[in-house]
Amino acid sequence: MKFAKVVFWIAGIWGVLILTPLYFMFDAISRNDPPAITHPGFYYGFVSVGLAWQFAFFVIARDPVRFRMMMIPSMIEKVGYGASLLVLYFQQRIHPSDLVFSGVDMLLGVLFLLAFFRTSA
Repeated sequence: MKFAKVVFWIAGIWGVLILTPLYFMFDAISRNDPPAITHPGFYYGFVSVGLAWQFAFFVIARDPVRFRMMMIPSMIEKVGYGASLLVLYFQQRIHPSDLVFSGVDMLLGVLFLLAFFRTSA
């Protein structure tokens, strides 16, 4: 259970630190990584949903046994984003440097899977 607590606390803290600045970087991203973002609702929606998940990770970290089933959609969230970036990379639609975030999310997805199996009810 301690493993799951640590993993989900780290994931939540990492996510808050990475996602929160995106609220203030809309124009900079459009300027530094063209083409410009043309659908701000999708952009801010992604940031908001991503940030909400970080708080779900904090909830899971507080009581992994009670919230064990929430680890399943947590894994889907991490692997879904990581896999999406990999597909975009292979389509040459993102920079190789963007794969850092894919790698971190895929690693967290694997750690969530391990936490799920190590936290039996």
